[in-house]
Amino acid sequence: MDTLKSCYSNSCHVGFDNKMSVNNTFVLLFYSWRNLKTFFEIDCSEYGNSSEQVIMLSMEYTFEQTMENSSQVTFFVLAAYDDVGHMKYFYFSIIIVLYISIIVANSLLIIVIFVDRNLHEPMYLFVCNLSVNELYGSTALLPMLLVNLLSDVHEIQRDYCIFQIFCLYTYGSVEFCNLAVMAYDRYVSICHPLEYHRMMTLGKVCLYILCVWIYSFCKFVITLSLSVRLQLCGNVMNKVYCDNYLLVKLACSDTTLNNVFGLVMVFLSVTLPFVLILYSYAKILKICFKSSSARAKALNTCTPHLVSLANFSFGCFFELLSSRSTTAAIASPGRQILSVYFLVLPPFLNPIIYGVRTEKVRKAFKKLLLSPS
Repeated sequence: MDTLKSCYSNSCHVGFDNKMSVNNTFVLLFYSWRNLKTFFEIDCSEYGNSSEQVIMLSMEYTFEQTMENSSQVTFFVLAAYDDVGHMKYFYFSIIIVLYISIIVANSLLIIVIFVDRNLHEPMYLFVCNLSVNELYGSTALLPMLLVNLLSDVHEIQRDYCIFQIFCLYTYGSVEFCNLAVMAYDRYVSICHPLEYHRMMTLGKVCLYILCVWIYSFCKFVITLSLSVRLQLCGNVMNKVYCDNYLLVKLACSDTTLNNVFGLVMVFLSVTLPFVLILYSYAKILKICFKSSSARAKALNTCTPHLVSLANFSFGCFFELLSSRSTTAAIASPGRQILSVYFLVLPPFLNPIIYGVRTEKVRKAFKKLLLSPS
């Protein structure tokens, strides 16, 4: 502190007046010591003895240097990994078993639906699309997670971080939108059984699936383009994977547009699909009170969908709240496990839910195993 005071007294000939305390001045000056050292090399005698002028100039210089350095961020540090010592091999073993199980189970379900022509129905085509998305989302997270568990340096390149954000967010959007379309499919099947094959043709099902992917990709491209343009003042994320919300929090430029469009994104990604799901199940529930056959059909076909929806919604809801809470920076093991819940458990459980609970899939699987090669 004495050196800093001497620097201002000798190099810049600045005296401290009564308008600003010495302590407050030192706090401002210590805001960026590295940049101020460079600033002090400038001949600032022309500014006279006004401490406010020198301080404002130094702060302006610091801000300019910070904005310039922000464009040089080439990697991010994922600070949520705990130093678990030899336990990291145990966690690595669990995650790699989960990842292999996800690949095998979802791939097997896709093959069974593709091979068996009896499963070429709207409901199972949506289930197949769900499994494709599970492979997409889990692959965007788990390989890098496995690498970071064994690594002592938890860094991720900027380009890959942006790519991972895109994959994880579009995975979540595709998953929720696909579940919403599946709810609508169940509504048409139960409430309008005579018109089902006319309303849900193979062409319309393929169109719905295509729209789900295009809709999710296009709206997040806009979100990500707004985030990439930001000037960053840091590169540390308190998470085990890259997150768009934390990326925006690292910005030192104005993020008003990001925040506003973020709310629009929540409405488009969560509210609209959720309204469609509520509407579909309200109609299903209404007809179930009138018909026992509809009630049996609903119980048989809607139970896997509701379990899958509840499983995914729990993980997303927890992650949404925890990432925006004031304690989100605390890298507790429990919070980090739950932060990857919606990226690990739904891809692992959905093939089991639809494979074991759905009778037609079980029969098709047995037929595939027992058929001669």
